[in-house]
Amino acid sequence: MLKRLTTLAAAMLVSTALHAEPVSGGRANVVIQPEPPSLMMGLVQNGPTQMVAGQIYESLLRYDEKLQPVPQLAKSWEVSEDGLTYTFKLHDNVKWHDGEPFTSADVVFSADVFLRETHARLRTSLEHVDSITAPDDTTVVFQLKQPFGPFLGIFEAGTMPMVPKHIYEGTDYKNNPANNTPIGTGPFKFTEWVKGSHILLTKFEDYYEDGKPYLDEIYWHVIPDAASRAVAYETGVVDILPGGSVENFDVQRITEMDNTCVTDKGWEYFGPLSWMWLNNREGPTADKRFRQAVMYAMDRNFARDALWNGLGKVAKGPVSSSTRFFTDDVTAYDYDPEKAKALLEEMGYDGETVRLLPLPYGETWQRWAEAVKQNLGEVGINVEIVSTDVAGWNQKLAEWDYDMAFTYLYQYGDPALGVARTYISTNIAKGSQWNNVEGYDNKEVDDLFAKAAVAVTAEERQKLYTEVQQKLVDDVPVAWLLELGFPTIYRCNVKDLVTTAIGVNDGFKDAYIEK
Repeated sequence: MLKRLTTLAAAMLVSTALHAEPVSGGRANVVIQPEPPSLMMGLVQNGPTQMVAGQIYESLLRYDEKLQPVPQLAKSWEVSEDGLTYTFKLHDNVKWHDGEPFTSADVVFSADVFLRETHARLRTSLEHVDSITAPDDTTVVFQLKQPFGPFLGIFEAGTMPMVPKHIYEGTDYKNNPANNTPIGTGPFKFTEWVKGSHILLTKFEDYYEDGKPYLDEIYWHVIPDAASRAVAYETGVVDILPGGSVENFDVQRITEMDNTCVTDKGWEYFGPLSWMWLNNREGPTADKRFRQAVMYAMDRNFARDALWNGLGKVAKGPVSSSTRFFTDDVTAYDYDPEKAKALLEEMGYDGETVRLLPLPYGETWQRWAEAVKQNLGEVGINVEIVSTDVAGWNQKLAEWDYDMAFTYLYQYGDPALGVARTYISTNIAKGSQWNNVEGYDNKEVDDLFAKAAVAVTAEERQKLYTEVQQKLVDDVPVAWLLELGFPTIYRCNVKDLVTTAIGVNDGFKDAYIEK
């Protein structure tokens, strides 16, 4: 294991080595898995859609690995002292891919009209916005109803993509023919999509940033079979494997190839955090001591090293360490089977069998469920693994028909955007697997999340989020596992592929191929 981790770490060091000035030209051959359902990012936000369409569409800002906003379509911005008025100045001479000018009217239409109707996650954030106005062609003003701490975090392309007003205003958005030939302001424009085969994007020659993009083309290969995706890299058909493209047990073999680099950076904004849902309503998992025992019983370091190639981090609690307002000042659940046994004895656990649903996303998740079953069995917890397909997994969670179930969700850089939804009682609703599925109900936690979302200063927000993290970690409404590390694998002569907190999703703007 040490050799394996050392090799992988060495490859990651290579990926950060200094390199020459960017050069223009060339094609990036990339795997996309699975094939996106659509590339119109204002309507569809699946992961594969964001990865491809993130090169076509843009928003006002990007985010560095510290989640600090950096310019994109907005070249600058100001926030009023009372935290209620956000004024953005847009770049001059920005064009849509069809040659029409991009103006502040497009921003108002996108955010205040189109996305309010089509984008459920953004709509929740926009409830804090009273008005969006355009004093001139390059100025946009967002007026808030009350201060909303994470507001500057919602301007990433997958969250607030700009869509062309002249194409969509007054139309049936979902059935607009332009959805098949998406038009954005991004560095690459849509050229061809042969379903089941490939998606071709080509350089937008009128892009507003001088010299960019450097690549001539991005060719996304659609390869459904995981083994075939690995072979495509090994035989030189593709040069880039975005995170999750191959099974974890193939990562080590591939990264040992010549001219191969790997990085787990570029996921900071999403902060993918894995955990097991624990049904707080009934059975042994309804007892806090049982849930704490589960935390002590799991060897999460083993899971990270043996199943995830040493990438990622053991989770401290509900907030990822890359997300704002994370704290490690919480109860630590180190691997300690004896503590687990003591808690189970204290609660009088009678050996009742609990059902565990693996995540039906491939062999790694199945193996992880088996490892957890073994860990829990060693402290006396009887586990039955209930395997399902994706549809069955969705249904069982939505109907609360489970005891423990694997999952992972994105955090979107701020607890108000991607964390609170899992724990607040107002988000308990049977029929959906994307809310407070475990049924945790704590009014004090509800109140802390509500106050933290609208607190004005970062210091106030940190204090409130620290307190809520401590309460949650003590209560263990879910069993946190790992901050997942999804390795991006690529030829080492592909440079600057991952330069922001959303990685490959907007990475081809800066990428180039060293000659």
